[in-house]
Amino acid sequence: RNMSSAGPEGRKKMRECEGLIDSLVYYIQGAIADHEPNDKATENCVCILHNLSYQLELELPESYAQSIYVQRRNISNNDKTPGCFGTRSRKVKEKQQDTPLPEEKSNPKGVESLWHSTLIRIYLSLIAKSTRNYTQEASLGALQNLTAGTGPMPYSVARTVVQKANGLPSIRAMLHVSHPAVKKTAVSLLRNLSRNTSLQNDIAREVLPDLVSVLPECVPGCEVACETTASICYTLFNLTQGSSHNARLLLSARGLPKVIAISINDSNMFSKASRAASVLLYSLWLHTDLHSAYKK
Repeated sequence: RNMSSAGPEGRKKMRECEGLIDSLVYYIQGAIADHEPNDKATENCVCILHNLSYQLELELPESYAQSIYVQRRNISNNDKTPGCFGTRSRKVKEKQQDTPLPEEKSNPKGVESLWHSTLIRIYLSLIAKSTRNYTQEASLGALQNLTAGTGPMPYSVARTVVQKANGLPSIRAMLHVSHPAVKKTAVSLLRNLSRNTSLQNDIAREVLPDLVSVLPECVPGCEVACETTASICYTLFNLTQGSSHNARLLLSARGLPKVIAISINDSNMFSKASRAASVLLYSLWLHTDLHSAYKK
């Protein structure tokens, strides 16, 4: 577990170690089958896999990069246009979301297991069944790592989490735990998932009211809670930007007064949350059909 956090070279060596990833997955599967999701060894295994999935998209061996990311390399930088949050391209994003992974292997080996649907379901099972905060956080964090990029793999993992493995109820439950790091990681995962336009309506239906419910009434006074608040606002931005229906859901959940209160805080220390809330407000105002409802 310590070695797996030793940086890119350490991760590379461990991913290449024959049988190591397979053994970790095998152990966790056994723990779940034996109804023992809370033992320390399971926590250690999940934390190792969490670390080995960090920056996986960037650090994949060339053989995987060639088969999975050929389309990504062919995208011209000329397609990019300035966006609200830096350089982005809607065309590129849509192309990437429409590009499927190569057919999933029934018996993955080694590094292939890290993004395989079997392990994704294991993480979701641990999130639902474990009461150990570090295990929950590591499982959420592994899924966050796997959905963090912009290539076909992150979008495929996101579709598996939301549509194939029905993972949103388990993730939603983590929004209401008292442990701040678990909550923060759950929100960060939802933020990644919400970037996938084809999943936004499913996510909004399942978790948008919960996201609003955990928004504070004003900017919170600690850094972790402030970062969580900013992530919630950006997730809501993703969910409502292209959907008047989802913006109305936010309104019905009484989210607008909270977002306004967060946006007007002028403390430099916590400006991240205020800035995110302001971006969300600006986006909400672009739904002109809701202006009269907003004013009320």
